[in-house]
Amino acid sequence: MKVYALIGISGSGKSHQCVQVSFQEGIEYIIDDGLLIRGSQVLAGRSAKRENTKMAATKRAVFIDPQHAEQVREKIREIKPESILILGTSERMVNYITKRLEIPAPQKVIRIEDVSTSEEITRALEIREKENRHVIPIPTFAIEKDFPGYFLDPLKAFFRKSKATPYRSMEHSIVRPLYSSLGNYFLSENVIEQIAVYVTEQIKGVARAKKTAVISSKNGMVINLDVILIYGFNIPQLLQEIQQQVKERLENLTGFQFTQVNVSARRVVLAEESRQVKQRFIELHKKKGKSEDSFT
Repeated sequence: MKVYALIGISGSGKSHQCVQVSFQEGIEYIIDDGLLIRGSQVLAGRSAKRENTKMAATKRAVFIDPQHAEQVREKIREIKPESILILGTSERMVNYITKRLEIPAPQKVIRIEDVSTSEEITRALEIREKENRHVIPIPTFAIEKDFPGYFLDPLKAFFRKSKATPYRSMEHSIVRPLYSSLGNYFLSENVIEQIAVYVTEQIKGVARAKKTAVISSKNGMVINLDVILIYGFNIPQLLQEIQQQVKERLENLTGFQFTQVNVSARRVVLAEESRQVKQRFIELHKKKGKSEDSFT
C-alpha cells in the first residue's frame, strides 16, 4: 500500500483540493477528518465535523477512539487499497493517523502550497474564520442523513490531468459543524429578531419588517418574518431576496445555522404610504422612550 499525505494548516483548503490531488496521483481512497472515502461514498468512520466541540473534533480526526479506529482499520483490511491519501495539518498528525490505523507511513508528502495559490489559501482561511464553513469532499446526497440541518451549499469542482484530457467534475459539500470557531456564546432571540428586521429593511422594496419569531431546534433555527412591501416591485423575487439575505447575514453574524427563513407579505403600500408607516412607527416608539436610531 502506498500512502500519500496532503499537509496544510486548518482551513487552508485541503478538503477542497484533495479530490484533484487524488485524481492527479491516481489515488482511489481518501482519509479526511475521521472518514474513509472512495469517490462519492463514505466507506467507514465518523466525521469530526459532527462533534460538539473543537477538542472532540480533533480527537475524532486522529482516531483516538478505539472503536472508531478499529472500524476504519477493518475496512482498510477488507478492501486492501493500493493507495490512500491522508489529510492532516502536519506530518506529525499524519504519522499519528497511520499508526492508529496500522498502515505504512507516507511515502510522498504534498503540501497545500504545492496545489493552491497563496490567494486561494488566503481566501479559504478568511472563509473559515469569518463564516465557519468546512468542505467535505463527497456529494451532499452521500452524507445528508448524517448532517441534518447543517448544510450550506453543494460545491462543484472541475479539474483535469492535462490540457489534452477532458475535465472531470466532483461535487463537494459545504457544512457548518456543530462546534464553532467562535467558541461558546449566547445570543438572545430578541437580538436575532432585531438583526433580521434590520437586514430586511435595508432591502429595496421593503417598507417595514415586523412580527418576527425565532424557533430553535436541534437541527438549526427557523425564523418567521412578516413584511410590508412597496408597490411596483416583483413580489416573488423580492421575497426570495429577503430569504436569501436574511439567512446569509444571520449565519455570518451569529455563527448559527438557520434551516428556514419564512417570509410572509402582509401588505403592499405605495412609496408615500411607506414613509408614513415608518414615521408612525418611529413616533409610537418615541412615546415609549426609545430613540429613532433604535429602529432604523
